[in-house]
Amino acid sequence: MKVVLQNLTKRFPNSNRKIHQDVIAVNDFSFEIPDGKLIGLLGPSGCGKSTTLNLISGLEKPTSGRIFFGEDDVTELPPENRGVGLVFQNYALYPHLTVLQNIMFPLGNLKGAQKLSKEAMREKAFEAAKLVQIEGLMDRKPSEMSGGQQQRVAIARALVKMPRILLLDEPLSNLDARLRLQTREEIKRIQRETGITTVFVTHDQEEAMSISDMIVVMKEGVIQQIGAPQEVYDEPKNLFVAKFLGTPPINVFSGELRENRLWIGGEAILETRPLPDQKVKIAIRPEGFIPNENGALTLDLVGVEVMGRDTTVVSRHPDCENVEIRSIISSEDRLSVAPPKVCFDIKPYKTFVFDPESEERIAFVKEDMNG
Repeated sequence: MKVVLQNLTKRFPNSNRKIHQDVIAVNDFSFEIPDGKLIGLLGPSGCGKSTTLNLISGLEKPTSGRIFFGEDDVTELPPENRGVGLVFQNYALYPHLTVLQNIMFPLGNLKGAQKLSKEAMREKAFEAAKLVQIEGLMDRKPSEMSGGQQQRVAIARALVKMPRILLLDEPLSNLDARLRLQTREEIKRIQRETGITTVFVTHDQEEAMSISDMIVVMKEGVIQQIGAPQEVYDEPKNLFVAKFLGTPPINVFSGELRENRLWIGGEAILETRPLPDQKVKIAIRPEGFIPNENGALTLDLVGVEVMGRDTTVVSRHPDCENVEIRSIISSEDRLSVAPPKVCFDIKPYKTFVFDPESEERIAFVKEDMNG
């Protein structure tokens, strides 16, 4: 089922009575979610992700704009008639009901031609449980289950009616790291098997990039960038997107474009295509550093962390916004370190240049540079 959001805006009254201006949670949001795809809504807390999800589900009404499921305008349709499955951050299971009863619960509300017999409801509940691999736990209560198992019950309950749209609101945030990794793979598998159009809300960029067909990066209710996860990582449109995606975070320097070169402090780190001289922000991904004792950029060495496959060189520079610069190199690379300094050459395609005022990206790479 394709979902189309047209100029969606949601305003809330300001809780501070001294400020008469409304809070805009979602601002002129337009996006088409393709049929059968898993879309990640990504951004920091308070950026409007969950509000967007609530608008799609019908739990909130938009101040303006329209919502379409396929060709159907569902903007005024109540939540129960939209055919949406919703999984909450806190699972929201009924503690006094068994797993079977929790999963069957939405089927008990069906009326008219859709009404099912108890046997048919049991059958559908077991089908949903099998999909999330909890069919052996049907007699347990939620209190007798781990967080990961409870999360699977919540997903099975959302899937049991085979919704047109599946909405997941930070469903993994209450799980530990290993379980989170396992469960996100399960969600990806379930989505592929069912083919249900799915919107997945998270503030965890690694989670969004690993699970999504496309990601939508949001800031203060406004879409910053839409694209395939790797494409957004490799080609950020602005400094916010560049800083938000990536672990460790991107290293941001105050620098300048001068004489068709990119300068950090008194060092020219890269040649550029012809551009006017100007102050810029220079952002270098952690994997964009090449160890070279005669390299273009000199940093103050803090330490070296060997992490098995990779080595992280921790350093500082007076023109860097980050407290510490983290450069990731292969453990096989020989690192010539002469404390207190370390030198690197810089990969042009792991480096981005931004206007310091607008924070929009400036294309700087020469055509003859190879990534």
